[in-house]
Amino acid sequence: MDRSEQIDTFNRITQVSRETIISLNTYEKLLIEANKDLNLIGNSTIKQIWIRHFLDSVQVIDFIDKNDKTLVDLGTGAGFPGLVISIVAKDRQIPLKIKLIEKSPKKVKFLHEIINQLRLNVEVLNQNVLDPKNKFEDDVFVTRAFKPLKLILELMHNKAKNLKKIFIFLGKTGQKELLQASKNWDMQYKQRMSVTSSDSFVIEVNKLKKK
Repeated sequence: MDRSEQIDTFNRITQVSRETIISLNTYEKLLIEANKDLNLIGNSTIKQIWIRHFLDSVQVIDFIDKNDKTLVDLGTGAGFPGLVISIVAKDRQIPLKIKLIEKSPKKVKFLHEIINQLRLNVEVLNQNVLDPKNKFEDDVFVTRAFKPLKLILELMHNKAKNLKKIFIFLGKTGQKELLQASKNWDMQYKQRMSVTSSDSFVIEVNKLKKK
């Protein structure tokens, strides 16, 4: 699928405004340039940004409740999915505050550049999620291509005092990871197939308790 077909597909599924497509074009351009030094995305996905990264990230917005005020993206990297969700939330006039957590100062600088250019309601925290000192008061989280499921669940259990839900992107090994996790955790979750890949899915964990 070439670039114009990808944009058409993104537009058809999300039905965003022309201004939002322009914003994402800016994001794409800055991402490709920064990727030369920062290794933000794999080289094999550079020509598939609109599907592999933008569309894949934005699918979570359809699962967000209107009562969710803040969304925390753990280990955001290049801004996926949090920054893309913020762009489309702005388009849909959803008053969602996004927090991006990223430990790399260079990546944080890149994220600030996007946020400033696109005037987004996004806060970037230069932190290591794994740091024992870090605790989270927020209630809604999301994570994509960050850490194995086992570690994410442990983190949320130990650090997120007010956990209401967390959206976790899972790939080819996802079912195996879920099966393994069920041995140690009582989890209440919803599972949704990914819109971009038949062997990927997103889970929304609503309750988490150690067995």
